[in-house]
Amino acid sequence: MVSIGGVTDTVSIRDLRVATVIGVYDWEREIEQTLVFAVDMAADVTAAAASDDIANALDYSAVAATVRTVVTEGKFQLIETAAERVAERLLADYRLGWVRVEVAKPLPAEGYTAVVAIERGRR
Repeated sequence: MVSIGGVTDTVSIRDLRVATVIGVYDWEREIEQTLVFAVDMAADVTAAAASDDIANALDYSAVAATVRTVVTEGKFQLIETAAERVAERLLADYRLGWVRVEVAKPLPAEGYTAVVAIERGRR
């Protein structure tokens, strides 16, 4: 976890389901599959807690919308690429010191779920 100005706070989004085109096989490029995201973000919540005002909080609805946009517009082949592009965009668009993005791709026909998790911080 990264400390931002001496404060270590995390805002998280869990079970964000995004229907998108994802995969390397031809048949996967013709259908939508659901990816499930978990996102943890280092964001100082001190001002929001002190004021009890949404204007001072990280807008997790906007973050969820950003994740959806990146993934649906990307039509990536790999969940690794989806995770990386989401992390890059969140770090660029929001005041985050660090982000962890987990992408799960359920594969019921195979009997498992593929999961990739990455952590990125400001450089």
